[in-house]
Amino acid sequence: MQELPVGAGHTRPVQVHFDDLDFLGMVHNSRHALFVERAITAYWQERGWSTDPDRSRFRDTHLVVREFLVTYEEPIRGTGDVGVWFRIARLGRTSVMYEFQVRSTDGRCVHAHGHRVQVRIDPETLKPLAFSDELRETAHGLMHGPAGR
Repeated sequence: MQELPVGAGHTRPVQVHFDDLDFLGMVHNSRHALFVERAITAYWQERGWSTDPDRSRFRDTHLVVREFLVTYEEPIRGTGDVGVWFRIARLGRTSVMYEFQVRSTDGRCVHAHGHRVQVRIDPETLKPLAFSDELRETAHGLMHGPAGR
């Protein structure tokens, strides 16, 4: 069983809907990645990020997933809420690695955990592009800030 981390990170509630369930009434394995995507995207949108470069506070609008690893521990049964905890484990020149856990709402049970790597790319050449200083400053809170919401 994965231990609950302490320190930096952010937890965001995500709702489990009926269509997230498989025929056994458990969350389908593919949905865990979707929950993580929704939580991380919401975090950055609250800070001014957008996929639309004209509306985004950041120049870093074109990101692609390079790697997504999920290890499943305990099934999520039925609908309701789960908490997605995440933090930035590594911020390189052109890539970022998030560690995450999909948890029960009380934080006591880890349903799944893993990591996700994204790369910033140039939209024209599709080649890796360095992250902006502004994004790096904002990301600092996910690397060294207090745990919690």
